[in-house]
Amino acid sequence: MLRAIIIVLFVLDAVALTGIILLQMSRHAGLGGAFGAGGRYTVFGRDETKDPKRTATAWLAGGFLFLGFLLSIIR
Repeated sequence: MLRAIIIVLFVLDAVALTGIILLQMSRHAGLGGAFGAGGRYTVFGRDETKDPKRTATAWLAGGFLFLGFLLSIIR
């Protein structure tokens, strides 16, 4: 029963992690980025204090690793 709950949490975490990563599309990911447009965003990096998506990604990735570790022990 515990294994089934962890698997469900693992799958939900994986889906959420995939979604949050896809939401973090770069500002210069389009065709203009190939020619240098949007370069001003990469010179000094993004302002990460205003980026809650990065924090959510870190927590989801940590949860993914932890749940994967638990699944490897339970099996």
